[in-house]
Amino acid sequence: MYLHRDFFLKNMGNTIAIQGIKGSFHHQVANEYFETYYDLDECLSFPALVESLLTQKSNIGIMAIENSIAGSIIPNHALIDKNNLHIIGEHYLSINQNLMVLPGQKIEDITEVHSHPMALLQCQDFFAKYPHIKLVEDVDTAETARRIHANKLIGIGAIASETAAKLYDLEIIGKHIQTIKNNYTRFVILKTKNEFWPKNQINKASLKFELEHKGGSLATVLNVMNDCNLNLTRIQSMPIINSPWRYSFFADVTFTEYQDYEKGKALLTIMAQDLKILGEYKNTLV
Repeated sequence: MYLHRDFFLKNMGNTIAIQGIKGSFHHQVANEYFETYYDLDECLSFPALVESLLTQKSNIGIMAIENSIAGSIIPNHALIDKNNLHIIGEHYLSINQNLMVLPGQKIEDITEVHSHPMALLQCQDFFAKYPHIKLVEDVDTAETARRIHANKLIGIGAIASETAAKLYDLEIIGKHIQTIKNNYTRFVILKTKNEFWPKNQINKASLKFELEHKGGSLATVLNVMNDCNLNLTRIQSMPIINSPWRYSFFADVTFTEYQDYEKGKALLTIMAQDLKILGEYKNTLV
């Protein structure tokens, strides 16, 4: 499904920037996509991840871009666009959230649970049954687990992956507690240059474009995509700063023939304003 890992890392370097620390879902994606042959740059925010790439501290970045429950992570679209990063790959991860604590505690002993806001959102139904527990937003799932282990925090729980529980010697007292069990997050593989996939292996592209504020402009673009055999898998609008009531659009398209995509891209260059290619890569959701 992917390019051979040795080829990928040999040609791109072997330092990967992730949001979070070891045990995070970003770390799990790194393990699954690149196996184990890499160095890790742990970043506690997405802007810090971008900075790692721009300063060449890392060669590759992994960034969550959308979730099947919560939808698009819009600020990350803006980060990729603003910093001229390129999507060179993608990975879909099944997200299983787990409640973990220092060993020997029961859920009745827990007064607070800390985790990333997205993780808390995904587990609301579970915690509705335990009104005595206060939910506290934190920067990262695995970082919370690490802190509980390091500081021996009694009465505090974390929501994180099973990998984090093993790494930080925590006991899982609530397994797979997310409300919707079929819960996936799409991650994109980022680089500062887009120069890897040969055309005969590219069958997905991420685009950004703007349209005139007039009736039918978006419908016309969508018709062009359809006529060129481009399958629109996602579209997300975002307001254009300092231009009230004007929007840019982020879209993902898949295709079978690269020449169909080239034709569509040529037409969109004429019809849309400021067409920007954010990435051309291999579709992994087949």
